[in-house]
Amino acid sequence: MATADDLKFQEFDDAANLLAANPDATTISIDEPVEIPKNQHSRLQEPGREEDDELLGTDDSDKTELLAGQKKSAPFWTFEYYQTFFDVDTYQVLDRIKGSVFPVPGKNFVRLYIRSNPDLYGPFWICATLVFTIAVSGNLSNFFIHLGKPTYHYVPEFRKVSIAATTIYAYAWLVPLALWGFLMWRNSKVMNIVSYSFLEIVCVYGYSLFVYIPTAILWIIPQKVVRWVLMVFSLCLSGSVLVMTFWPAVRDDNRRIAVATVATILLLHALLAVGCLAYFFDAPELEIPAPIIPAHNGTTVITKSH
Repeated sequence: MATADDLKFQEFDDAANLLAANPDATTISIDEPVEIPKNQHSRLQEPGREEDDELLGTDDSDKTELLAGQKKSAPFWTFEYYQTFFDVDTYQVLDRIKGSVFPVPGKNFVRLYIRSNPDLYGPFWICATLVFTIAVSGNLSNFFIHLGKPTYHYVPEFRKVSIAATTIYAYAWLVPLALWGFLMWRNSKVMNIVSYSFLEIVCVYGYSLFVYIPTAILWIIPQKVVRWVLMVFSLCLSGSVLVMTFWPAVRDDNRRIAVATVATILLLHALLAVGCLAYFFDAPELEIPAPIIPAHNGTTVITKSH
């Protein structure tokens, strides 16, 4: 019959002998995860890859995006499908607004703020606020310009609200749609082009318009030079967000196509700002025909008004 010593595992005896010979040896349990030192992990990364990983994304971020996409499995005709696009808290919206107003050079707005959870809540309410801000500020500006003229009678122009809404929402949706289609077409031609989803592009354009809300309020100032300086300043801020976001997506394409794409993005963005300023605030004054007042001595007196 086997004794208790014969039932012992030989490996345990060898381990006990090794520990007895070297008491300072480090043991690792199979239940404990093995940690890789930070300095060793940093040596495994190639130099100069941090910027590319941030602009183009990493495998971990791609896995996160795939997992995030799996959560949105509701059919597109259901309310639950669109509810996910508004699943964002106040801190995320404020952080994205801050990132659009104070862009950081070399940082991609999509990778830094949008990619984890793109939303339509911020872009929708930013555009709605901008519509009413431009319409109300345009009416107030017209009122202050003609204030004090005896022949001027203030009449609110409610049609400016519909015109501003059509212009801003068309820009915030149609331009991203065209840009998304163009990037998808170029992605089929050039394999290493960065691809953005339509929702991400709409999100970038929506948040980039926030800077025009305080600018439109300041456009009430009845000085054309001040208005145009404010417009140029706001255009530079919001345009830099678009350039730093979409330049990494086209920089590996043909040089002329890449430059033409970024130039078109800036041109359309500038046309929106210049058009809103010129139409709602610097519109030329219309000559109003003055009424003919008959005099008592048989002559007619024509009064001139503007």
